[in-house]
Amino acid sequence: MLTHVYMIRHAESFFVFGEERTRGLSEEGIRMAQHAADLLKEVELAAVVSSSYTRAIQTVQAIADQRGMPMKAYEELRERPIKGLDYKAPWEELEQAIERSFSDWDYAMAGGETTRQAQQRSIPILEELLAQYQGQAFAIGTHGNIMAIMLSYYDQQYGYAFWKSTSMPDIYRLDYEGKQLIHVERIWASPAALI
Repeated sequence: MLTHVYMIRHAESFFVFGEERTRGLSEEGIRMAQHAADLLKEVELAAVVSSSYTRAIQTVQAIADQRGMPMKAYEELRERPIKGLDYKAPWEELEQAIERSFSDWDYAMAGGETTRQAQQRSIPILEELLAQYQGQAFAIGTHGNIMAIMLSYYDQQYGYAFWKSTSMPDIYRLDYEGKQLIHVERIWASPAALI
């Protein structure tokens, strides 16, 4: 019996230094989050959970609201900081560090979190949810980097190139047999990503 996990990368949210945890969706992001909820309207979900970061919560809240369900946030599902959150670094430097972190799971910039550390906090929650909702479907509000990190735990083809290909928002359906990932399908991507 398969368990279906809908991983929903958050919609558009403009970067604001120092507001990694609290920055919300842009107006377009709110519109796209509602569209994502409408796309999944016919999917029977046993639960809606999320990263503890505002932009991820806002992206899946409409899905929970449509169903009159509670939405539970997990701190362990938050985005992976490749560097410490208290200092700035050029995007090119961050992207190089992210790329390296998918081939060296023990690498991070100063103050950051390695791929292995991010897996050690997120995978137990994912597997707890897989056990709790076995044979059913549930949705996770997530982020690009931690989504790729969780997928790479089960299949290393989901690394840097996969992360680069994701959009805001993005929806992937993951099919699990027990704790074994057997299929990944992109259900929907931001229209901007398809141009």
